[in-house]
Amino acid sequence: MNKYFERISYALMLTAMLNVFVACGGDDDPDPAPEPDSDELILKGELTNERTLKAGNTYELIGGYQVKQGGNLIIEEGVTIEATRTIDGQPDYIIIEQGGKINANGTKDHPIVMTSTRRQPGAWGGVHICGRAPVNLSGGTGKSEIGDATFGGSTADDNSGTMRYVRLEYTGFAFSETKESNGLTMYGVGNGTTIEYVQTYKGSDDGFEWFGGTVNARYLVSMHSEDDSFDWTDGWIGKGQFWVAIQDPTAPGADGTANGDCLIEADNREDNFGNTPVSRPTLSNLTLVGNNDSNAQKRGIRLRAGTGIKLYNTLVKGKPTSLTVATAETEQSFINGTSVVEHLWADKAFAYEGGISDLALDAKTGNAINQSINFSAGYIGVISGDIDLSASDAFFTKTDYKGAVPANNDWTAGWTIK
Repeated sequence: MNKYFERISYALMLTAMLNVFVACGGDDDPDPAPEPDSDELILKGELTNERTLKAGNTYELIGGYQVKQGGNLIIEEGVTIEATRTIDGQPDYIIIEQGGKINANGTKDHPIVMTSTRRQPGAWGGVHICGRAPVNLSGGTGKSEIGDATFGGSTADDNSGTMRYVRLEYTGFAFSETKESNGLTMYGVGNGTTIEYVQTYKGSDDGFEWFGGTVNARYLVSMHSEDDSFDWTDGWIGKGQFWVAIQDPTAPGADGTANGDCLIEADNREDNFGNTPVSRPTLSNLTLVGNNDSNAQKRGIRLRAGTGIKLYNTLVKGKPTSLTVATAETEQSFINGTSVVEHLWADKAFAYEGGISDLALDAKTGNAINQSINFSAGYIGVISGDIDLSASDAFFTKTDYKGAVPANNDWTAGWTIK
């Protein structure tokens, strides 16, 4: 072959090789997505616009993170937020202020987990939501215990966003001798807000607490809360269905004291039992399992300080007194029919701390005390027979049983921990 044709052949060979390299490096083999900048994985300070926490990422919470008016914290499925306590003496917490929103949408298979690098109760301050719904405080508004944010107002359908398939672990940071934070605290939150499939786990204070408001809540799990599992005050008038409370199963100590106070502690207003609006939620299908404390924390459901309640289709086990009623205002609400407890089964008796023993709630429709109540896995199982609230209120799902978690529909599976 002469030199001219040799050069042509060589050029053609190079061109073919280049075409192969280009094809291999084209759109069929894109470069991997760049790792997020470390600052993008930090939550601290204030949020006044929209921010999205991306699916699968882990974010570091440093101090108080305040979602201000106009802010929208969007959290995708599978996100983990870890509180770090990296600011000396400053607690880590997330607070959604009036006019701000949280839109945390996990899934059963990929829940959103908010936890701490310190895996122990009281490690961080939890989540606080402040809305514009009515409360019964003087002047119609108050200040949050954490973050000093205003809550309350006159907007019953106020919308602070959504929390679905969210797990809150190791909350309950003690801000002072009188202020400890809960897992999820709702201050004057309106019923335009969606709260469902939320678990609190090993918090050193309450699992869930409502300070007034109208927000409704379904599919809640309070697991091993060291104070009350569910708590309300200040005129909460929302609805709830499918709640589970499981206190720490560790056996009581030598003095009979175990870990955890009431399964439900319910108030209207501690310093004025008659404040309006009066706390009076409507609740159905609860499973409440106590710690068998025989010394200091004997009450299961404690209704006091003027609260009302409409409670149906509930199972209570593991407290020396399954239900107690206290204060004249709360007792009167049962006498005049504005409070109701029906289709409640309990393994122990009721008590009337205000002295009106002839309330005889254990004899009301569908109620029974001193019953043998057995669960699998600590809380799974129901008892047939109930009142169907769905016929008159679309919020409620139709059921034909008492309790929260049927054996054939364990809605806690996959996204909660034990």
